[in-house]
Amino acid sequence: MAKQSSTLAALPRAEVCAYWVLSFGSHLYSFYQLHIFSKEHEAGLERQFQLEKGFLIWGHKKRSWYQTEEEYYLLLFSVAVCGLRFISFSLEHCWRPLEAGGLQQQVYWLTAYSFYHPLFFNGPILTFKDFLQQMQVPVKDHGARITFLSLLANAGRICVWWFIAEYMIHLMYMHTIQANETYLEILPPWALGGLALALVQFFYVKYLVLFGVPSLLAGMDGLAPPKLPRCVSIMHSFTGMWRHFDVGLYHWLIRYIYIPLGGSHHGLLWKMLSTALAFGFVCFWHGGHDYLQYWALMNWVGVLVENGVTILISSPLVYPSIERCISPAMRRRCLALISAFSTAMLILSNLIFLGENHVGRIMWKRVFIQGWCTVAPPMLAFLYCFAQIGLEWEHNPP
Repeated sequence: MAKQSSTLAALPRAEVCAYWVLSFGSHLYSFYQLHIFSKEHEAGLERQFQLEKGFLIWGHKKRSWYQTEEEYYLLLFSVAVCGLRFISFSLEHCWRPLEAGGLQQQVYWLTAYSFYHPLFFNGPILTFKDFLQQMQVPVKDHGARITFLSLLANAGRICVWWFIAEYMIHLMYMHTIQANETYLEILPPWALGGLALALVQFFYVKYLVLFGVPSLLAGMDGLAPPKLPRCVSIMHSFTGMWRHFDVGLYHWLIRYIYIPLGGSHHGLLWKMLSTALAFGFVCFWHGGHDYLQYWALMNWVGVLVENGVTILISSPLVYPSIERCISPAMRRRCLALISAFSTAMLILSNLIFLGENHVGRIMWKRVFIQGWCTVAPPMLAFLYCFAQIGLEWEHNPP
């Protein structure tokens, strides 16, 4: 809703505070219920999945989030990210060949870009165009260098994110629970919501660490890596999720797939095709499994629906009537209500991405089929609060 969102109405302070309290409180209470369920079934989970002794929080256990999968993750993701760098270098060279040095310089820049150590293993993704421009700036022209205090503050934030990730896996066995359909079927409603929130929040915090450390090192080297992911609890649209979670990958997709295919410059059908091929590439890049196909399809449909609603509401035939009949504050509330449904589908798609098809299938059945009159309404109410917080954060950043 581009036209309306630029002049988003301010709500009464008490109402905004209520949204904050309900959003934060629902997170804490659902996480608490998931913790209770985790402790009640700890023995069964340990027998089935061999929980490890916790080293950070005494008396608590969960499967580690980095030890057992470290070598596989580093190999797989490093190769995948290198593939993006090779494509970026090749396309940039085809569009604008390096002017000096010939083959020797090309090999030099390809090697420097592909194996730049701070960003080699985890990313974030930096296009070759941005990498080359930033590397060619003299050191004295980089502007204000990173100070010791800012370095200490950034390192401290990364340590806090790491601690939060460890704390979550010690208190809530969400990854173990999601792998067992029996536990998913018997989770109480609040614990079920806590599981969904915990999975997406852990994914977010993990990427703050995985992207935060390389970004810190690259910043010390004078580079400006993409922004870190935005908190998923204030994401209220598929479009916003793609723009603000993995910013580097989003810019890569726009520059090398969406725009070369025509994007929005050749009509609606061509825009739909360009968007579909971009999501198809992301699906293939992640492995192309069946659950990734469902995830990519849901995101493509979600983006198209959001764009369609935006075009409809912003059209000269509809928007004047909305502006005449609905107050600015009420328009914002209506936008948040629509965003609540979009957020529900966004969370469902992310659960499919993180836990494969069985998690998404059970969540859909328990929330929207079995719990259509008991679970879905309060869930949408809290997602409405999340959306209001997201809108407030976007238009009045702290």
